[in-house]
Order: sequence, then C-alpha cells, then structure tokens
Amino acid sequence: MQSDSRPLYTLLAGQALLEAPILNKGSAFSLEERNHFNLNGLLPDAVESIDEQVERAYTQYSQFSKNLDKHIYLRNIQDTNETLFYRLLNQHLEEMMSIVYTPTVGDACQEFSRIYRRGRGLFVSYSQRENMYDILNNASRFKVKVIVVTDGERILGLGDQGIGGMGIPVGKLSLYTACAGISPAHTLPVVLDVGTNNDDLLNDPMYMGARHRRINDDEYIHFVDQFMSSVQELWPDALVQFEDFAQHNATKILDRYRQQARCFNDDIQGTAATTVGSLIAACAHKNETLLSQKIGIVGSGSAGCGIAEAIIAQIMKEGVGRSQAQECVYMVDRDGLLHTEMDGLRPFQQRLCRPREELDRLIGEGKSMDLHTLIDTIKPTVLIGVSGVQGLFSESIIRSMSEHCPRPVIFPLSNPTAFAEARPCDILAWTHGTAIIATGSPFDPVEFDGQTVTVSQCNNSYIFPGLGLGIIASGAARVSDEMLQECSRVLAEASPLLVEPEPGETKGQVDEGKAAGQPLLPPLSDIQALSKSIALAVGMSACKMGLATPMSEEQLKARIEAVFWSPEYRRYKRSAK
Repeated sequence: MQSDSRPLYTLLAGQALLEAPILNKGSAFSLEERNHFNLNGLLPDAVESIDEQVERAYTQYSQFSKNLDKHIYLRNIQDTNETLFYRLLNQHLEEMMSIVYTPTVGDACQEFSRIYRRGRGLFVSYSQRENMYDILNNASRFKVKVIVVTDGERILGLGDQGIGGMGIPVGKLSLYTACAGISPAHTLPVVLDVGTNNDDLLNDPMYMGARHRRINDDEYIHFVDQFMSSVQELWPDALVQFEDFAQHNATKILDRYRQQARCFNDDIQGTAATTVGSLIAACAHKNETLLSQKIGIVGSGSAGCGIAEAIIAQIMKEGVGRSQAQECVYMVDRDGLLHTEMDGLRPFQQRLCRPREELDRLIGEGKSMDLHTLIDTIKPTVLIGVSGVQGLFSESIIRSMSEHCPRPVIFPLSNPTAFAEARPCDILAWTHGTAIIATGSPFDPVEFDGQTVTVSQCNNSYIFPGLGLGIIASGAARVSDEMLQECSRVLAEASPLLVEPEPGETKGQVDEGKAAGQPLLPPLSDIQALSKSIALAVGMSACKMGLATPMSEEQLKARIEAVFWSPEYRRYKRSAK
C-alpha cells in the first residue's frame, strides 16, 4: 500500500491551496506548513490529526436523518478535502456505500440540478463537439488512469436523467478509490450531454443540461467517436468504463471500442461477472455444477443478456459446447420467453432465443411462455431478475419454484430498492428459509426462524475496482472476457458460504450449521483485500494472454501495492517552479 514519506511539492498557497480538494488538509496543516504556505489566519489555531477530523465529520454526518442529505454532506467533503473524504469512507464503508452509491445516488441523480453546488468532472456538450480535445484538456487531472463516462439515458432503473447522470460516474469512481486504492488524482468522471428525452427535465427551469432532444444514429456515434479518440490522444493508457447507456447504444458502443481501447461496460460485463461469481458460489455451496442448473433470467436488456452470455461462457468451461451450455439458460421479457420467431429483437437478444418448435412442443403451438408458465413447465433452479419491475417475483412464483427445487437460487437484482423483483424477507418466508439470495440493492438482515440472515448485495463494486486496479498495475492493453471470468472465480472463492471444510470434505460440502445465516458474498470490510486478489488474477491473465508485459506473481503484487493509494496526508513543501 502506498504510504509515501517524501514531501509533496506544490506551487499553490493560501486560499488557493485550501480550495484544491486533492491537496487540502484543512485543520491538519502543520504550523510549519501554515507559515510556508501563507495559511496563518485562514484556519483555526488547533492542528488536528486526520483521525480527529474524521471523528468530527462522522458526528456531523450522523446528525442527518435523510439519506439524500447525508449524500450531499459527503459530496461536500469530497469536493473540499478528498483525503479526509476517503479516510471517512474507508472507516465506515459498510454504512456509507449505500449513501455514496446505490440506492441513494439514484435520488441524487434525479435531484442533480436542484442540489448542485460545485462542478466535479467534465460535462461534454454536443454543441461543443468541435472543441472536444480542448474540453478534455481542461480536466484538472493530468495523469488520468480511470474514466467513468455516461450519457445519462438509462440511470439505474430510473431512465433518462440527462446530465443528472453525472452522479453515477462520481459514485463509481469513489468506489474505485475506496475499494481498490486508485488515487482520486487519477480519476475523471464524464457525462456526455447529448440532450434528454425526459420532458420533465426539458420543462424544468432548474435543469442545467442542454435543452434539446437526444441526438441519435450517426450523429451520436460520431460524437462518441470524437470523445474516445480525444481520450486516447490525451491519456492513451486510461481505462474507460461505460456506464448506464441505454441498451440500444450500450452493446453497440462496447463492440465498437473493446478491441482498440482499454474499455468495458459495467452494466453488461461488470454486472455479469458479479452475478456469475455469486452463482458459482451458490452452486458450489449446494455441491452442484452450473451445467446442472436451469436458469431463468427475467429481463433481456443489455444487462440481462450480458449475464446470460457470461453464464454460458462459464458453463462451457465445464467442458461442453455453446449449444449445450445455452440449453441451461431461459430468457424472459415482457412478451414472454425469447424465441426464434419473435419480432423486433436486437442481435444480442437473437443469440439467446429458444427454438419456436420447443415452445410449441411444451405449451402448444403459437403460445407464449410467461414467467408463471416458465416456472411450472421448465422448473428452473435459478431465477435472476433484471427487469426493473417491483414485486415481479410474486409469492405464487417463488412458492411454485421452491416446490420442485429444494435450494432455489434467487437473485432480484434490479435497483434502486423500489424496483427489486422481491424482498429477501418474503423470499425466505415463501421458501421456508431454503433460498440462496443475493440482491441488487442493499437490504437489512432478515430475522427468520430465530436466526439472523445476512443478505448479500450482488454489487458490481465487488468486481470493477479490482478489475481496474489489475489493468493499471499490469498495463494490460485491453479488457478480455478471460479477465472478467477470473474476477468471477476470485469472488466465488471468497464466499463465506464456502467455509473451510473438515478433513474428508470438499469445499462446499459442509454442515449446513456452519454456514447458517452467512451471506453469499464477503463483507464490504474485506473489499480491499478482495480487490487486490482480483487485481492479481486479472493482471496474471493479461500476461498469460499476451496483453501485458510478462511478469511473475511477486512482481505484479509489488506493482499492485505500489499503486494502491492510502488516504493519508503527506508533508508539503513550496515548489520553486
């Protein structure tokens, strides 16, 4: 972990130094620094440690009762003293993750123009497209290593939020730093302001984005091309994470750039890797293979289809071809099970269709297979929800599933919380406590049958920070599917359900009592160690595939530690130039 005892040289002094969030130490500036940097009189007399500052900040934070107010308070600290922000966040990560990210960030995106206080990141407007390079060059970060970019069209399950979508890149990059030690000095949040089709925003006098309908088609793609080419010119080694693009653009953009730039789409690939890791752990706990599962995925957008493709790829690693692996996966959308004679399907959906003849044989010619029929006919052992439809996994569906499956795996992954397909407390009640659950949004522990059951959040923060750390440390040229599979493997192996076996047992074959009440995924308190393990696996995969300079595990571990930033104040000295 980076803990640099060398002094940091800066030209800034006085008020300018206090207003630079990456450098500001507030009351922690030493007496010597106050003399040398013209800070006398600008701060209270006491010189405090960062831990004393954290104690005060947490006391103030705890006085807010509304989560959005807590979010605003934390963002204010981030915008004035980033080191203090991350020290505070690291000490209270389990409590604060839901405040800086989902679900509270969804409220912040919806209220963005009303709660706006100061700029963070870059707002790249379509009307300024001819100045793209100059706009990016205005970034206050000079050595950008990670960019999270959105166009705000599909924010969580909330739809088009225009420039309000900036809350997502800011939140994601906060987790890159808190979970994987990526220095905030090397991160850049970006929103591509291509307009909005949200009439409420267009008619809102407070809305701060461009007031026109979204551009699309060739104009849109050319604009994204301009952005990507300028990024590669300015920061050729930067990792670009695409976030919350609508499904009609998400896969198109990913396919366009994934072979020529360090980039990935977290909604498609990050969600898929996290879900697959969770599913591997659940199956291992049951001492079953993925190949033996029947997996229903409800919601066939870019996220749902990304999950399906990742599951199929993982099943193929068990030694079967794609056609046999795909037989395990059933995609359900609003019009029922996807099949080969459906109209209007996108190419990434067509790859996952079931033969129409199969449906005719099972339920009758020309009939559609809705979720209820799928449960009764196919009898899935796994049910994954990315539909954005609250309560879709009803009591009758869950009870019916549990009748034919003694340990159903149920993942209601839609977020924010209000859009979850089912609540964990209901799932446990309807399955008599037998279900293995992970959710997309955070839920409190559930009291069931005299036991406290901790519910894991199948959150991408388990994957993308470590993925980014591994790419930065190894210098990988691009993000491969094999790297993402390694992320899933490491996450699965960290599951608390897979407790160390007794002699003669294999991992997963354990006394149920040993794992009772344990969550499927590791606690957030372990996230930094997990991110380092993922980074190591990602980097070694890159070396094996020829995407990074070959190195040993020990060399890569040393690189990971060297770039891992810790929120500690450094000594400052005045720069002569």
